[in-house]
Amino acid sequence: MAARSARSSTTRLLYSLCTASINPAPQTSTAALLTGNFHLRYFSAGSAAAARLREEKDIWWKESLQKLRNIGISAHIDSGKTTLTERVLFYTGRIHEIHEVRGKDGVGAKMDSMDLEREKGITIQSAATYCTWKDYQVNIIDTPGHVDFTIEVERALRVLDGAILVLCSVGGVQSQSITVDRQMRRYEVPRIAFINKLDRMGADPWKVLNQARTKLRHHSAAVQIPIGLEDDFKGLVDLVNMKAYYFHGSSGEKVVTEDIPANLEAVALEKRRELVEIVSEVDDKLAEAFLSDEPISAAELEEAIRRATVARKFVPVFMGSAFKNKGVQPLLDGVLSYLPCPAEVSNHALDQSKNEEKVTLSGSPAGPLVALAFKLEEGRFGQLTYLRIYEGVIKKGDFIINVNTGKKVKDIQQAHAGQIVAVFGVDCASGDTFTDGSVKYTMTSMSVPEPVMSLAISAVSKDSGGNFSKALNRFQREDPTFRVGLDAESGQTIISGMGELHLDIYVERMRREYKVDATVGKPRVNFRETITQRAEFDYLHKKQSGGQGQYGRVIGYVEPLPQGYGTKFEFENMLVGQAIPSNFVPAIEKGFREAANSGSLIGHPVENIRVVLNDGTSHAVDSSELAFKLAAIYAFRQCYTAAKPVILEPVMLVELKFPTEFQGTVTGDINKRKGMIVGNDQEGDDCVITAHVPLNNMFGYSTALRSMTQGKGEFTMEYLEHSQVSQDVQTQLVNAYKVTKAGD
Repeated sequence: MAARSARSSTTRLLYSLCTASINPAPQTSTAALLTGNFHLRYFSAGSAAAARLREEKDIWWKESLQKLRNIGISAHIDSGKTTLTERVLFYTGRIHEIHEVRGKDGVGAKMDSMDLEREKGITIQSAATYCTWKDYQVNIIDTPGHVDFTIEVERALRVLDGAILVLCSVGGVQSQSITVDRQMRRYEVPRIAFINKLDRMGADPWKVLNQARTKLRHHSAAVQIPIGLEDDFKGLVDLVNMKAYYFHGSSGEKVVTEDIPANLEAVALEKRRELVEIVSEVDDKLAEAFLSDEPISAAELEEAIRRATVARKFVPVFMGSAFKNKGVQPLLDGVLSYLPCPAEVSNHALDQSKNEEKVTLSGSPAGPLVALAFKLEEGRFGQLTYLRIYEGVIKKGDFIINVNTGKKVKDIQQAHAGQIVAVFGVDCASGDTFTDGSVKYTMTSMSVPEPVMSLAISAVSKDSGGNFSKALNRFQREDPTFRVGLDAESGQTIISGMGELHLDIYVERMRREYKVDATVGKPRVNFRETITQRAEFDYLHKKQSGGQGQYGRVIGYVEPLPQGYGTKFEFENMLVGQAIPSNFVPAIEKGFREAANSGSLIGHPVENIRVVLNDGTSHAVDSSELAFKLAAIYAFRQCYTAAKPVILEPVMLVELKFPTEFQGTVTGDINKRKGMIVGNDQEGDDCVITAHVPLNNMFGYSTALRSMTQGKGEFTMEYLEHSQVSQDVQTQLVNAYKVTKAGD
C-alpha cells in the first residue's frame, strides 16, 4: 500500500513537472474550467452566458501562457551551461545548495543526473526541469554540448519556444556553437546569447560578440557591459535601464543596483547608442524614434528588443560568470523580457489524412489535442515520457491516441496547450505524436542523421541475455540515432551511432544501469556502394524439380540517380501490357530492394540507384511471387558489375584547435590521414583548422592529437557526406572483403 501511494505521489509530482501553477480568473470557477474542457459543450452557442464564459476562458489561458517560458540552454562542450542551469535553479529556490559539474564533493551538478555524466563532467541527455522567477513559470531543458549527442539537442529545440546560447568569453564561438546555432535556425528558435566565464584569464566579450556576428551571422548587440574583467570582474552595467548591478552574498544572491561608475559612463552611453542603432535596423517603430533623435526610454527600448528577438531578427547579448555567481539574475530577467511565450510562437503539424499537408496549430487549449513525446527516461516506476502540448487539453479520464501506432492511452491529470509535462505509463517511442482522435496530425518529423559508425557487441555472460536485449531496446526508443541490427552472416548484434564516444557511452550505460558486461569488436565504418553508369539486365529464373516449378523473367536496366536526389533507391515499373501479371510486380520490387541491401563489392548497401523494369515473361503455372523475387535478386547481381560500382565512405567535417607551434605536425598528420584542409584560421595563439577527413582514418584520433600537442589540442567532428574512395582504397577494401568471405 505504501509503495502504491509513493508511486502515485511520484506520478503526481512528475506530472506536475513543468506545469504552471495557474490561478484562474477570479470570476471563473475552477470546476467550470475543468468540466467545460474549453469546448463549452454545456451551453448553447448563441447564449450570452456561453459567449461571456468563452471570453473569460480566452483571457484565462492567454494570461497563463504569457507567464510561461519554455527555454533550452545550449552551447559548446565546457562553455558552462550546466553550471549556469545549476545557478538558475539555486536563485529561483529550486535547489538549496550548489554543486559543480566536476565537483570535489562527489555530488555533481543537479542537471547531470546520470553517473556517467557526473564522472565525465559532460551532459549526455537533455535534462528537463522547471522553476519560478518573478511569478513566471520557466521550463528549462539543459542540452548536451558534445557533437556525438546532437540528436538530444535537436529533440530539445523541437519543443522549445526560446533558447539561451552560452558562449565562452575565452574560447569564443567554437565548432559546436556553430552546430547548435544552425539547429536553432532550422527549428526557428528565437535566442539570447550569454557570454560566460568573464572571470577567466583572457576573457574578451567584445571578441566573442564580433565572432557571433561573423561566424554565426547574428544581428546582435550587447545589452550589458562588464565592470572589470578576469580577476577584476565585479558586476555589470545594464544598457537598457542604465544602471549598475553588483552581486553580493556568499552565492551572489543579493543583487545591488547602483549608479554607473564614473569611469564607465562614456563607454555605457556609446554602447547603448550602438544597441539602439542595431535594433532600429530591424524594428521600424524604434527606427522612427532613433532617426528623429528623440530620447529613447528604457521601456521603449525593451519592447523593441522583445519584438526583434521574437521575430528572430536580433540576438541580445548578456554577460556574466555563472561559476562566480555574477550575471545570472539579470539573464533570468532577460528570459522573461525578451523570449517568447508559447502563444507567440507558430507551430505546424502534418495532416496524415491529407497526404501530410502542413497545418498551422492555433496554440490554444480550445483546439483539438496535439502533443509530442520528445523525450523518454527509464525511471524506477517504468517509462517516463516528456510531452509538449501544442494545442488542446489533456483532461482527467480522457483517452489520447498515439497517431504513430494507433494505440489508445488513458490519461490521468490535466494540462493545457503550451505546457511541457512528464507522464508515467505511456508506451511510445521518442518523436510520437498524441491527439484526442478528432484529427490525425503528426508533428513534423525531426531530421534524424544516419549513423556513421558500427560496432559488433555481445554480452560476456550468457545469463545476462535478457538484460542485454532490454538495454538495447530502451536505448533505441530513447535515441533515434542509435540503431541495433543483426549481421546475417556472423549472427552478431551490431550497434550503430554517431561516433566513438556515442557508442562508448551506451556500452558503459549498459554496464552501469543493467549490470551487463559487453565485449565490443573493432569499430566498423558504414561504407556504401553505388553505380556510376547504366547497365541492362535480362534474367530468366527457371527451376524444375518435380511438381510445380519456378519461372520468372525480368528485363530492364539500372542507372545512377542524379546528385542530391531525394531518395536513395527508386523502382520504376515501365511494363506495357501483361508480359508480367501486375500482382508479381511488388515481389520484383522487393527482390531488387533486398539485393540492393548488399552490394557485391564489399557487401554494404547500394544507394542512389534507380531500377527500371520494362519487360519480362511469365508462365501460367510455374510463375510465383518467389520466382520473380529470386529473378530480380539474380538480375541485380548479373548487371551490377557492368554498372561500374564504386565504394562510398563517410567523410567527416573535423575542426581542430591547437597551439600554433604544433601546426606542422598536426597538418602533416591530417594529410597522412587523406584529409583535405578547407579552412585555416588564427585565434590568438591558437591555430584553428577545418578539414574533411574520411572517418575510416579517424579511429583513435583523440589519443593521437593529445600526444602531438602535449594534451593542448582539441577537435570535434560531425558527419558531412558519403563520397567516393580512391581506386587504391577500393582495391584494398574489396580484397579484404574477399579474404573474409573465403574464411567464412
